[in-house]
This record gives sequence, structure tokens and C-alpha cells, in this order.
Amino acid sequence: MEDVVRYERRGADGSVAVITMNRPDHRNAQNSAMTYALDAAFYRAAEDNGVAAVVLAGAGPHFSAGHDIGSPGRDSHESFERRAGLWWDHTDKAGAESRFARESEVYLGMCRRWRELPKPTIAAVQGACVAGGLMLAWSCDLVVAAEDAFFSDPVLRMGIPGVEYFAHPWVMPPRVAKEFLFTGERMPAERAREVGMVNRVVPREELDEHTLELAERIGRMPRFGLALAKRAINQAEDLQGMRAGMDAAFGLHHLAHAHNAETGTDALGGMDPRSMRRAASDGS
Repeated sequence: MEDVVRYERRGADGSVAVITMNRPDHRNAQNSAMTYALDAAFYRAAEDNGVAAVVLAGAGPHFSAGHDIGSPGRDSHESFERRAGLWWDHTDKAGAESRFARESEVYLGMCRRWRELPKPTIAAVQGACVAGGLMLAWSCDLVVAAEDAFFSDPVLRMGIPGVEYFAHPWVMPPRVAKEFLFTGERMPAERAREVGMVNRVVPREELDEHTLELAERIGRMPRFGLALAKRAINQAEDLQGMRAGMDAAFGLHHLAHAHNAETGTDALGGMDPRSMRRAASDGS
């Protein structure tokens, strides 16, 4: 756990928990070990009375390239203690049952719970924030991006209608969300700020300091007031259909996986990290 995620208390009074994804050699692609380590770190920050705010960061040049779909450490069939829901374990199941159980836990379930952490959370994003990386940033209350950051959800190339935590129409206008998905193109940091997905854009060398200072300033507000304000806004988003919309999109996501497995060679439409990078680079 300590290898793939770092946890530290920072700030003048140690009131900011900084959770750092630590697989820079794989652009912080999220394997099972990282996902469960992130979950443990968010629990730790929630339970620590000395923590007033949380920063989520990524080591190295990139925030996160998304879900791990090809590294030697992917370990998607290792068993971990399930905490995000009561769906049964996926490791001894097959087919759509296995995938649905796993993704209900580690993708949709965990991101929803992290969104409800009763302390303010800020994502500090540099470089790539792609697919599953979006889910991590979108679970946070605020997003501070470096000037070199870019955002994309290219999974339509797999025949899949977006990542599991389908916040697209709530973090950006619907027509922008359609373009974002239909093209799979990279959205630069400044454009992300223009459409409201990002709060601030800062020079890369100032990202850590700026995000920490913002977290400290927010953390000085009354703790219960922050928790209630966060809950009020989250509830307003849910009243606008966010939770129900995510449930519907999650079902479509798994229909796409099943369709791929039924008509092709695998549930990812035959795509792998290399072919996804190649498609992104040539714009196809």
C-alpha cells in the first residue's frame, strides 16, 4: 500500500492530508492495489481529526492515465476486502457477473463514497488526466490544474460510452460533454477551466504550493460548516439527476462490455494501452 500510494500531513499546522498516487513509471495507472490503497488513504483522512482538507495528487509528470489495462502489476483478480458495497466477490465469478461486481465496487462505488467525504478535497492535476483519472479528479470538490494538464475520455474507441463514474453532463455542459466523448480529443487545462470543469490553472512549478495554500485556507473554515455546505451542493447535483444518471450510464457501460465480449475477442473491443495511445496520437 505504501508503495503505490503515499500519505502525508502537510501545511503549517499539518492540517492538510496529501494523498499521492505513486506509480509514475506507469503514469499512475490504477491497478487494484492502488485503488484499494487510495480507499484506505481517504478513510484515514476522514478519521483523522487533525485533517481539515485533503489534496489528491499524482507523482511524476502525469496525474493519472486511467485504469490499468495492461501493466504487469494490473492484478485485477487479486482479492481485496470489499468496502464500497455488498456485491459479492468477483474473483471466483466469470463473464459479465465478475466485471459488474468488480466495477460496482472499485469504480462507481468507491468514487461515490470519496465524493461524500465530509472534508473538502482538491485534485492537483498535471499532465494526463485520462479516463479513470477523470473519475478521481471528478470525485474531488475542486480541481487545480497545471498549465500542461489535459483531460480526455477516449473509451468510446472501445465502443464504451464513457467511464464508470459518469459525471460528464454535470462537470461540463451537455454539448461539450458530447464533443468530449464523441471525439475522444484532449481538452487542455484552460479550456477545462472555461467550461467549469477546473477551478484554477497555474504554472506547473506552482501547482503543489498553490494547491496546498488553497487547501489550508479552506481548511480554516468551520469544519461542520464545510461538511454541510459540501453535502448541500452534492444533494443539489443528485436532485438534478446525477446519481440516477450515473446508474443508467453504468448499465450502458456494462452492456457495451458484454457486447464487445459477445462480438469480438474481449470486453475492451480489442484495444490495449498501445493501440489507445496510437489512436490518440494520430487522431483516429
